Parts: sequence; C-alpha cells; structure tokens
Amino acid sequence: MHVSDPPESRPPRLPVIDVARGVALLAMFVFHFTWDLGFFGFISLQAGQDPGWRWFARCIAGSFLILVGVSLVLASRGGMNWRAYWRRLTLVGGAALAITAATWFATPDEFIFFGILHCIALASVLALAFLRAPAWLTALLAAAIVVLPAVIRFPALNSPSLLWLGLGDVVPRTNDYEPLFPWFGLVLAGVALARAGLAIGWEKPLARVQLVGSTARTLAWGGRHSLVLYLLHQPIFFGGLALLASVTNPASRSVETGFHAKCLASCQQSGAATNVCTAACGCVEAKIRTAQRANSRISEQEISRRMPNFVAACQREREPAPPKP
Repeated sequence: MHVSDPPESRPPRLPVIDVARGVALLAMFVFHFTWDLGFFGFISLQAGQDPGWRWFARCIAGSFLILVGVSLVLASRGGMNWRAYWRRLTLVGGAALAITAATWFATPDEFIFFGILHCIALASVLALAFLRAPAWLTALLAAAIVVLPAVIRFPALNSPSLLWLGLGDVVPRTNDYEPLFPWFGLVLAGVALARAGLAIGWEKPLARVQLVGSTARTLAWGGRHSLVLYLLHQPIFFGGLALLASVTNPASRSVETGFHAKCLASCQQSGAATNVCTAACGCVEAKIRTAQRANSRISEQEISRRMPNFVAACQREREPAPPKP
C-alpha cells in the first residue's frame, strides 16, 4: 500500500475496510471448507464440535458484525442513501430466508433459522437508532448486550419463536446461530468505533491509503462483493465435496478403519482368540456397511449410536441353533 491524496469531490472511500472484510471472508472460507471436509469424512476433525475451531468461527462472525456497524456509520456520512440501504437490506434479508429454506430441506434437524445473515439484517435496522448517538453511550450499550447473556438467562424465552433473542437457557440445534444477544452488541461496537474514529479525524488518513499488490486488491474486491461470495462459496464447496464423496466414500473408510482397529484391540484384550475377534469384528463391519448402503449420508455419530444393535445382531447370529427335536 502507499499513500496519496484522494479526490475532494466526494466522501473518501476507505479501502482498508474492504480489505478487512475480505480477510474475514477468507477466514470464513477456511472454516466452512474444513467443516465440509469433516462432514463428508475426508478428515476426522469436526470443526463444529472442536473448541478451537468453534472459537475461530465466533471470531469470524464477530468481525463481520463489527464491520456492519462501521459500514453503517460510513454509509451515513453526509446523509444516508436510502435507496442503496433498502436494496442491500432486501438482498441480505432475502438471502437469509433462502438459507433457512435450503437448510430446512437439506438438514431439517439442524436448519438455520437465525444465522449470521438473519442477525445482520435485523441489526442493520436496529442500529439506525444509534448512528447519531454519542459514541460512549453506544459503547456502553454494546458492552451490556454482549455481557447480559453470560450472566443471566430466562427460561421463559426458550420458546422456539423467541430463540432469536438468545436469552433462553437452552442452545438450539442448528448449524449457524447468531442471536440478537450477544451479537447485536458487536454491531453497536462497530458503530461506536466508527463514530469515535470520525470524531478524532481518522477518516482522511485512512482514505489516503491505496492498495498495492494483487493480494490486497483481491481481498478488497472480495470485501466489496462479500454477500455474493458468501452465498456462492458454500454450495460450491459442499457440492464439490459431495460429488467427490459419492465416488470415494471417505466416510465409510473412516468409520470402518477406525472401528476395525479399536474392535480388534478391545476384543483381544478381553482374552478372546484372534480368529474369534476377526470374525466378530468383521460381522459388525458388515452391519456398518449395510447401514451405509441404506443411507449414504449416515453420520459417524449415528453409527456409534447404533453400534450396540449391530453387536447384538452379530451375537445372535453366532449363537448355535437349538437342536431339532
């Protein structure tokens, strides 16, 4: 990057904001691709269950929401362009509804009813009330919204129709969940940050920063088209890996290989003969393959849940038939 004077005829654009959004977008790509790899069994890591990866996902979501607040303040300099505002809000809201519909059919037990786009859409409306509020007041409210769900929960708000608030004491089963509390607090934090920055005069120095190099320009381009890229990346990742998984069946190999080693070790430690262990484990593996043929998307967790049934079935098959009268 290098510094030059921007044109004075229009409010200066801040390319560093586009770059920041592009970095957040790239981090999101990494998380979702890793999640997809685990879902299809290409890797053993389950990003949605691993504590470190879950924190990584929270940081990504938080960075997007902070940038929503910053962008709202910057867009309102000299007066809000309401046509552009409503057009983008319609796109975000429509995309959120499309994701809800798609996940309802794809993963009905874990469909997304209030994910990152739902939160951005609602927060973009609620934050309008704070665009001219004192930065210190907005910052205090932001902190309160972030902290509140960590210190108090309301069982009365566990109703499915109120889960979007995030103040109940149960965590819903869903693949993406950014409720109003605490996540709206990060949008307000972005509003407060931008308001304070404008007050101390950081706008012009940042506007003078221009992008040099393909990496910076690519990140900025991604940041300017973040909504479209957000909507496209997961169907591409998920669809491509689903096609590859249909050919290679990695989940089957992962489950069978891991089970075979554990089964033999456990059986032999109990004192059973090697040939007995091999036959018993082979029988259970055959049950696993049968279940996978019946449902090509059966999860490793479901295999584990049904394992006692597989073992019991194999034991019955090995029992000698009663003598004929």
